[in-house]
Amino acid sequence: MAKAVKKQAKAKRRVRVVAADYIHGVADKNLDKLIAQKKKFKLIMTSPPYNMDKEYEKSNSLENYKLEIESIIKKLVTLLDKKGSICWQVGNYINPKTKEVVPLDIFYHDIFAKEKLILRNRIIWHFEHGLHASQRFSGRYETIMWYSKSDKYTFNLDDVRVPAKYPGKTYYKGEKKGQISGNPKGKNPSDVWKIVRSEWEKDIWEIPNVKANHKEKTIHPCQYPIELVERCVLALTKENDWILDPFAGVGSTMIAALKNKRNSLGIEKYIKFIRVGEERMSQYKIGNLKIREMGKPVFVPTANMAVARKPEHFLY
Repeated sequence: MAKAVKKQAKAKRRVRVVAADYIHGVADKNLDKLIAQKKKFKLIMTSPPYNMDKEYEKSNSLENYKLEIESIIKKLVTLLDKKGSICWQVGNYINPKTKEVVPLDIFYHDIFAKEKLILRNRIIWHFEHGLHASQRFSGRYETIMWYSKSDKYTFNLDDVRVPAKYPGKTYYKGEKKGQISGNPKGKNPSDVWKIVRSEWEKDIWEIPNVKANHKEKTIHPCQYPIELVERCVLALTKENDWILDPFAGVGSTMIAALKNKRNSLGIEKYIKFIRVGEERMSQYKIGNLKIREMGKPVFVPTANMAVARKPEHFLY
């Protein structure tokens, strides 16, 4: 009896409580504190301020913005584990005067290359909805730049495989002729992420952006979906690893970490976003948080629905 009690006590000690905490304040100063504490993170995942004059960022010249963000990236590289990765999710900068489009992934790549990080993938996140442009084609994608610190990095491909388009495909020549050529665990999901009806219809992944009718929508004006983060979390970290989001917003990165038994730390300037993020994490812990399931097909209206019917005055 005593042995059984001891075994149970040991098992309880082995169960680790996953941390998910906010730091209130600006990224620059708080990164210095984490460096002083000699913290290391396996994954740094964020969507930085785009310099687009949103509520949570100030508009700035691209030159000044570059100086500020370079300082932050340098500190993030110091905090990155030697086998770690950075996933940097960005869109485009629109010049307020000329309306010229500047792809921020190209802008950022020079900065990361200076820090000797290695670009592993430029992932395209495609979504169907957004603002309708009248002077250019409407933007319907953003990018995730995935960098590793070294040639030895965590990559759990099996954890993010998707069903093959042609699972019955066979080798057509050689010693394996006639044998199934695909991986029984599924195929590599590629570097264009789009989920349409089912994974085998198209090999592009679409993750809907968080707009008004999205079940994860909060007060944050530029929120990315938990599903987007989950793929990076599962592929680039292991259970109990530490993840950092230096611009944490309403906690989507932290919820994805929590959901998959990873520890996380988020830095956020605005207390109102922290309150929303902490409430979301509390709701997740008790099973009440509305989350779009990973891999769920995007809703397609039927021909009988009003939203799908073409008005008579439309010319196409």
